[in-house]
Amino acid sequence: MASNGNGSTSYRPTKKTQLAQQQVSSHSKPQSHLTKTSRYDARDNKLHLNEIPIPTPGPNQLLVKIGCASLCHSDVMLFEPNDAGLVFADDPEPITIGHEGSGWVAGLGANVTNFKEGDAVGFLPVSACWECEKCRKAHNFWCVNGPKMNGFASPGFFQEYAVVDAHAAMVLPSGMDPRTAAPLFCAGVTSFHGVDDCELKPGQWMAIIGTGGLGHLGVQYAKAMGLKVIGLDISDAQLETAKQSGADYVFNSMTDKDYVKKILELTDGGVDAAVNFTASKKAYEDSPAIIKTGTGLLMFVGIPTQPVGLNALDVAMGRYRIKGSNNGTPNNLKPAIEFSAKHNITPHLTLFKLEELPKMIQIMHDNKTQGRLGVQFVS
Repeated sequence: MASNGNGSTSYRPTKKTQLAQQQVSSHSKPQSHLTKTSRYDARDNKLHLNEIPIPTPGPNQLLVKIGCASLCHSDVMLFEPNDAGLVFADDPEPITIGHEGSGWVAGLGANVTNFKEGDAVGFLPVSACWECEKCRKAHNFWCVNGPKMNGFASPGFFQEYAVVDAHAAMVLPSGMDPRTAAPLFCAGVTSFHGVDDCELKPGQWMAIIGTGGLGHLGVQYAKAMGLKVIGLDISDAQLETAKQSGADYVFNSMTDKDYVKKILELTDGGVDAAVNFTASKKAYEDSPAIIKTGTGLLMFVGIPTQPVGLNALDVAMGRYRIKGSNNGTPNNLKPAIEFSAKHNITPHLTLFKLEELPKMIQIMHDNKTQGRLGVQFVS
């Protein structure tokens, strides 16, 4: 284990680490009938730390001993009003939050044949039918039977033991640590496809807008694909993380009044693609100014809480193209995770205790994050 001096901790797959993983996985079965959890209560809009019975996996489900759970901006949106059409759980009962997790299989439900107890796993935070046309061709979010997302409509991962859909899980590549891999299964998959779906060629220019939890991974993916990368953010701390992640240039779009001019000069007319990982309406509406006219692409990834306004004439007349990238399905999960393992894509992860989850949410709400914030249940 190594500290990088800024509060976060990273792991390298040494023989000692691999032995520790084997010891953890061999004791993945619950030692008690209760699990510690942090649950959101819509009635007072707060989190509550308590203990609940360890869930029992149903058909096609896994019981997982959580190694790590990390916080996503979508989790924070539980506490904030939105008019972007996002509908969270309408059940007033408290629910465990969190939809980024990794850990070890501790139990198998009926019909599960491709996992065994002790397997190190990561997983997408959703259950669906997996068979309808929308699941197969679009996204499980649109499942005709109604998807259930962990942390919103079903219990999430900020608890010691959680149930996940086996269809949405995979065994981790060799050397990937369940104690730190959690961010890859939302932020990582989302960032990988946000970059990869732009279909740029090595040497082309990409702007990563928002270099926090998703964006710092986006920078790493883009550099691993041979792209020239510009990081944009309004936080100097997040821009520093972008530089550490390999960005060729970074600009603070709030304090540098000439950033558009500088980017146009650097790129000889604009970036080939701008990938917006932020939840900022303004960031989307400012993006066209830095995109190469006639050939450039604006990639939608982040979800603002307000509708985005863009000039329809610009789109109709081909000034730039618009595309969206989803946050991962079982069909595209494995390529993202295997690419991450091959190219050593490493989340910047700052660790907290479970009881500090409200503090984590406040840090993210105040836009003071560097990379990802997480809770490690197994040290």
